[in-house]
Amino acid sequence: MEKNIVELALDTPELSTLVAALSRADGDLVNVLSGNGPFTVLAPTNAAFTAFLADNGFSSLDQVPTDVLSQIILNHVIMSDVTSSDLIAAGSGYAKGSATGAGDQNISIFFDTTNGVRFNNAASVSTADINASNGTIHIINAVLGLPDIVDHAIANPSFTSLVTALGAADGDLVSVLKGAGPFTVLAPDNDAFATFLDGTALGDVNTAVLSQILLNHVIIGSTVTSSFLVDAGSGYTNTAATGAGGNPMSLYFNTSSGVTFNGISTVFEADIVGTNGIIHAVETVIGIPTVVTFAAADPNFSTLVTALTDLTPGTDFAAILSRTEGSNADGINPNFTVFAPTNDAFDALESVPGEAVLTQVLLHHVIGEANVTSSMLNNPGDTTAATLQGDNMTITLPGAGDNIANITDGSGASDIGIIAVDVQAGNGVIHVINKVMIPNL
Repeated sequence: MEKNIVELALDTPELSTLVAALSRADGDLVNVLSGNGPFTVLAPTNAAFTAFLADNGFSSLDQVPTDVLSQIILNHVIMSDVTSSDLIAAGSGYAKGSATGAGDQNISIFFDTTNGVRFNNAASVSTADINASNGTIHIINAVLGLPDIVDHAIANPSFTSLVTALGAADGDLVSVLKGAGPFTVLAPDNDAFATFLDGTALGDVNTAVLSQILLNHVIIGSTVTSSFLVDAGSGYTNTAATGAGGNPMSLYFNTSSGVTFNGISTVFEADIVGTNGIIHAVETVIGIPTVVTFAAADPNFSTLVTALTDLTPGTDFAAILSRTEGSNADGINPNFTVFAPTNDAFDALESVPGEAVLTQVLLHHVIGEANVTSSMLNNPGDTTAATLQGDNMTITLPGAGDNIANITDGSGASDIGIIAVDVQAGNGVIHVINKVMIPNL
């Protein structure tokens, strides 16, 4: 009868420390790995354990806390039968281990077969494909520690530019991302950085700007899995970058065709789990968004985008509302507060006006040189501000019915509702409204 994984380990002298660790660790791992499986066990040698103990300040296996020891061993167990030919055929990628990481997700294991079979760029297979009745053993020459998200980035050669950027940017971001977290990191690969830099050396990028760009790929305080995003469909969250007014930067996600952020960057490898967070590898660096970025990314604003572009060719609204610097000759300067009508709001109009009138209507939806967030409004009460068109608009809190707030526009209409607030960009903020505002024409 073919022996199981534990029985084979008992028969292999160079795995005696592993057997001792299985017996000592929490979780009755001897019985677990004697079960039906199938399992793939990456089995560190005695020498590997000796080096691991020394590197971590333990004089013997008995000094390792049993709960920690259990997680370390489980980080070497894949709950499926994976042969070396399977790994070589894949080339490189991630497998799901059995240790518990951020968000109670299974910690990921990176494999790369470009130079032998390596795991987490820390351990190489010395003996592959030891067949057992309940799976496969691969003997490896190092113990795999429990990786945080920085460890994962360092292990994967596709993220060398990201790792270099993290080290170069202001804010000691490597140390930040080795903290307790949890973090969700959208990790651009090397090709994404090459496209973004477009020939500029990474070392020539302003380190403060680089820090903000990188932080715009980090969500702090939650482990956002791809399944969570898919279930949500679309929406906004905040990153660790700082938008206009010192507010947390918004990030738009949409899962109608893959998982895409800000309309430009799509996930190509999801749910790389570490001890303190999760990584989603993305194909494009996500630059600092403007208010135009969000309008273009969110399909709820497609009619607004058409109005700002195709229907008003005489005014380059896209360029104007993408401005990040002041002292412009036309006097239209950021930051901008934009009241963005939804597609339904435009559909409710009897007709979309011609270019001359539409231009004034669109200007009536923007306040210049102010990043007016919801927290800055009088509540309860009215807040009045002049729009770029010239007429005032008045915001009243609280709103009627389901509205967060109500707006009285330049024409005197007061049934306009703010239905979402504080989509924060680098050059302003967007509030979503359910009717088109009309100035006093």
